[in-house]
Amino acid sequence: MPAIFVHGVPDTHYLWDGVLSHLSQGDTQAVSLPGFAVDAPDGFGSTKEEYVDWLIGELERIGEPVDLVGHDWGALLTERVICLRPDLVRTWAAGGGALDEAYEWHPVAKMWQTPGQGEQVMQAMTPDVMAQVYIAEGVPEELARQFAARMDDRMKAAILPLYRSAVGVWEEWSPDVDSVERPGLVIWGKDDPFGPMDLAQRMAKRTGAKFVAFEGCSHWWPVQRSKETAEALESFWEEQ
Repeated sequence: MPAIFVHGVPDTHYLWDGVLSHLSQGDTQAVSLPGFAVDAPDGFGSTKEEYVDWLIGELERIGEPVDLVGHDWGALLTERVICLRPDLVRTWAAGGGALDEAYEWHPVAKMWQTPGQGEQVMQAMTPDVMAQVYIAEGVPEELARQFAARMDDRMKAAILPLYRSAVGVWEEWSPDVDSVERPGLVIWGKDDPFGPMDLAQRMAKRTGAKFVAFEGCSHWWPVQRSKETAEALESFWEEQ
């Protein structure tokens, strides 16, 4: 059964290297969102709906239901896909982003969503600055500098329209999670500064998903707890 991993923002598919290295199954793929370490297709506007449609297209090409795993924006896209196209998914796992009507965008997201201010913030997000941000959030220094170096102009150009299309995403997408029937796993870092754990727990309850929380872990559980994440995923998959 293929397992497809979707990264978040600002990030790339390299986020999943540690998790994939600990998995025993070989049929895995970490995809790259358009504009994130890869060029976006001509005419791609980088809105939330376009990213959902893109991910659906990627899954359709596989030709069989997959185990879909997402982090951050990859989590939100995963959660949206299971609402719209459950036929494409055998199981889902997501963390670092949970659809809930009570969710509120974090301060940096709100700045990105503000015309003019968002562009100024992007200019200030140099590799050195971003490396320190990642390190402060618990990413190991070597990985933090690698992550920061990959935040190029393509990524910055994709982030602003994505976030500006998603000002009302919680109200638009969250109600549909009550209809989710596919088996799920919600993964969370107990010290995540971007998302309250109680909202993640509530999404798990609404969808009937299992819930796993890592102690002493912030937003970046795929790199902070890569071995534990792989173990949680494989245990979950084996139960289905």
